[in-house]
Amino acid sequence: MNTPLTQRPAWAALKQHYEEIRDLHLRDQFAADPQRGERLTAEAVGLYLDYSKNRITDETLPLLIKLAEESGLREHIEAMFRGDRINVSENRSVLHIALRKPRGESLIVDGVDVVQEVNEVLDRMASFADRVRSGQWRGYTGKAIKNVVNVGIGGSDLGPVMAYEALRHYTRRDMTFRFVSNVDSTDFAEATHDLDPEETLFIISSKTFTTLETMTNARTARDWALAGLGDEAAIAKHFVAVSTNAEAVSEFGIDTDNMFGFWEWVGGRYSMDSAIGLSTMLAIGPENFRELLAGFHAMDEHFRTAPFEQNLPVIMALLSVWYGNFFGAQTVAVLPYEQYLKRFPAYLQQLTMESNGKHVTLDGQAVDYETCAVYWGEPGTNGQHSFYQLIHQGTKLIPVDLIGFGKTLNPIRDHHDVLMSNVFAQAEALALGKTEEEVVAEGTAPGRGPAPRLRGQPPVECDPGREDHPVHPGHPGRPVRAQRVHPGGRLGDRLLRPVGSRARQGARQADHSRTGVRG
Repeated sequence: MNTPLTQRPAWAALKQHYEEIRDLHLRDQFAADPQRGERLTAEAVGLYLDYSKNRITDETLPLLIKLAEESGLREHIEAMFRGDRINVSENRSVLHIALRKPRGESLIVDGVDVVQEVNEVLDRMASFADRVRSGQWRGYTGKAIKNVVNVGIGGSDLGPVMAYEALRHYTRRDMTFRFVSNVDSTDFAEATHDLDPEETLFIISSKTFTTLETMTNARTARDWALAGLGDEAAIAKHFVAVSTNAEAVSEFGIDTDNMFGFWEWVGGRYSMDSAIGLSTMLAIGPENFRELLAGFHAMDEHFRTAPFEQNLPVIMALLSVWYGNFFGAQTVAVLPYEQYLKRFPAYLQQLTMESNGKHVTLDGQAVDYETCAVYWGEPGTNGQHSFYQLIHQGTKLIPVDLIGFGKTLNPIRDHHDVLMSNVFAQAEALALGKTEEEVVAEGTAPGRGPAPRLRGQPPVECDPGREDHPVHPGHPGRPVRAQRVHPGGRLGDRLLRPVGSRARQGARQADHSRTGVRG
């Protein structure tokens, strides 16, 4: 177990394997194996993963799994679920999985059933949310709360913002939700400029209640509220806290009965399932919030129990190792074809880069391999009109996560068919592309007319002479994680990290009957 990663037998085998297949083109792989797009897939808890568009052969994933086994991945997974102190730098457990365990289950850590504690906080949150949503909780002047402003930063902001946007379809439309994180005064000014202090509730989210940016904004919020309400006693009716520092919360003027705590074993980037998600619960309601947690728990159990060859998070993680360390990919583009997920790439930036952005091992030794890519992205189809040309034709190798939903929550005319056609067309173009000879033969070479269209792709405006055709002369295929996500019965299915893999997109036809997307 202590053998350095790059000196393990599986690493050497992967290096040799990479040299053997590095120049294989996905076109040739699909031509030789027409069923590849059906075989290299996995599915669990309402999520469908198509990883057939990766620069891999049938030997690649078993070699990567062997590396995971030599690295003790299964043992590390079990240690986390047991509550072992796997955060060695802070000597703490890592128990975000306990935040979504259902009532009735148990997890004992240091003699304490943390699941019971979690549900006690969830119950307090639910009671508070019901009072606010029903109008029973009223502001200082007797008006009902119509506006909720979450003040936090990092994990106390990114998760709640992402969740609110992702689940906006399920939110109370007669309430306004805003989020303030930046210490730049513009952030606060714009978030509150059209709000009435008599109808506004602030949630101050800071574990220690000392975070510079959060407390600067909190004090500004306090001044703003007092300017409109005029009485210090009003603070207790318009501010609540998500914190563990009761003394500081009380000094601020917040009633500690309205303080919701969480635990040292909750990392900020995972904390949206804890009391940090209070704004989410206020927006979608306690029942839906519980349903969200149930979706997360379902994926937790899949990750804990599924064999690695069918384990969605494990497959994605191993492909990250493959592209980062053998193909030299430095970034990953996350491209959700779902407007509700517009903040998902930003959330993933903290989730992935704060988790994996390290340069030493658990025992403090400097690494000699890549530990994490830079994550970025925008929703499709907007990105197709800005940076996709670099992905298609540039010199960078960029693995891509494409996320699509089998159904839309807002069926209007043929919008969703057009949207999903773009997902499949991008997958095909990125994986297979067209040679210069093919473009010339079609009469669509630069200067000869409109850009070529792939099957299922809607018409694209293109000026004659523009060189933005999906042409990859001699390129083995662009790395894309072709992801397929379809909503299941739980709200959590819409928030689970999209299951996909760094796929060289495109092997599937842009024909909905063959996509594997389940409606």
